[in-house]
Amino acid sequence: MKLILHDLTKEQCQNAGIADLSEEQYRIIDSSGIDRYCIGCFGCWLKTPGRCVIKDQFREMGETLAKADELLIISRGTFGSYSSAVKNVLDRSISYVEPFFEIRKGEMHHKERYHKNLTISAIFYGSDMTENEKETAKNLVTANAVNLNATVGNVCFLKDAEEIKEVGL
Repeated sequence: MKLILHDLTKEQCQNAGIADLSEEQYRIIDSSGIDRYCIGCFGCWLKTPGRCVIKDQFREMGETLAKADELLIISRGTFGSYSSAVKNVLDRSISYVEPFFEIRKGEMHHKERYHKNLTISAIFYGSDMTENEKETAKNLVTANAVNLNATVGNVCFLKDAEEIKEVGL
């Protein structure tokens, strides 16, 4: 399954063809619905392992991520990062990994909770992204992939969300 995490409006989803995707092959997470943020309590590791203690639609994000073969992040580029809504959903996905550490490639990272091959791709949109911000965004996706023991797929930059349909999902 391909998991698509986005910050698009309903109109942008329609124009990009996301609204027409098969639920059998795709799971769509609309980050605009998030109204409760990770509070850093580590409850998803200690009190309810693998599940956020906040009881809402984002409670199972770690497990949802574990069911995916690919995570495609579609986000407005914001200072070389994801939009705040997308970032908040990613924060709520921390239960994808365990609270314990291991050394991988000479760096300390969280141990895997789910052993799988996940690919992370990203589409950043926005006409005002500088070359430095684009480089920072690429590095961010790479760092997220390393932390989640995933591989990096395609990272691309578009002037506006209307170009998503041309790039394809």
